[in-house]
Amino acid sequence: MAEKKLGRVIYRYNFSDILELFRLAPESGGRFPDYKAGQYIALSRDNCKLTKKSVGPNGETIYVYDLDESGNPKRGPVTHSYSISSAPFETQEGGYLEFYVVLEMIETGTPGRLSESLFKLDPETDNRITYMNKIAGDFTLDRRAAADRNVVMVGTGTGLAPFASMIKQVNFEAGQGSRSDKLFTLIHANRTREELGYHEELLAIEASKKFDFVYVPSVSRPNPQVLADPSLGKGRANNILRHILGMELKEEEDLRRAVEAGGDSAKVKAALEKTVKPVLPRHLSRELLVKRMDPPQTVIITCGNPAGM
Repeated sequence: MAEKKLGRVIYRYNFSDILELFRLAPESGGRFPDYKAGQYIALSRDNCKLTKKSVGPNGETIYVYDLDESGNPKRGPVTHSYSISSAPFETQEGGYLEFYVVLEMIETGTPGRLSESLFKLDPETDNRITYMNKIAGDFTLDRRAAADRNVVMVGTGTGLAPFASMIKQVNFEAGQGSRSDKLFTLIHANRTREELGYHEELLAIEASKKFDFVYVPSVSRPNPQVLADPSLGKGRANNILRHILGMELKEEEDLRRAVEAGGDSAKVKAALEKTVKPVLPRHLSRELLVKRMDPPQTVIITCGNPAGM
């Protein structure tokens, strides 16, 4: 069994009230295990609001706070695995692991479990995180894309984390003279422009042309400023991909299936009416992107919400 270690948060940045980036230094005198881009590590905090299973109004399983005798949420340790968003070379050079995480909500609409505690971190006063001294996972390029020339990555929200690690590492290795012969396309969408983590860094990597990389950023809840910005796509990542491939929107598919099943389609139709129609960044054409997705030579890797693809 992997040994528990106590690390220290040395940097924290909030993209929004529910999205943050932080860096974790290893236990004093130690170092993190070597790892591959795309892998994960288990993190833990001892002061988390605990939840328990309950039954929702329609008989479904939901999670609510586990309350003490005074009606306050019980607190205790919670462990969760997080994809590492730093690249291996960054950890070798800087000693830290980096994470791009969202504040998760339970069914009551309130923060719960580990992420609630992570968002109260303060590098100066409350900076300790327990971690398992083992980094694992097969969500890596050598396991998922070894035989494919075209690699299409689709990240929704913090699903970008393993892809950010991969792209940064591929770029670093290209700069060291080991240029990949693969074509990488990254589609990333988040709710707002501010929540597009690693946006400027990914733009810089694309512009450097050290390897064949196309970055497709999109905002799923565009405000007037985003709508006026030709460098950003509009719509969810799944629908951006579907648009490129000439497929119907996910909400259109859901409505069609609901009608075919003869069920109540009102809720699905309402979701479709609110859907932001996919638009690519102006400098990218559907034709260019389709050429990068020739089926026999392409693997599509998703992270964030695979059921929504």
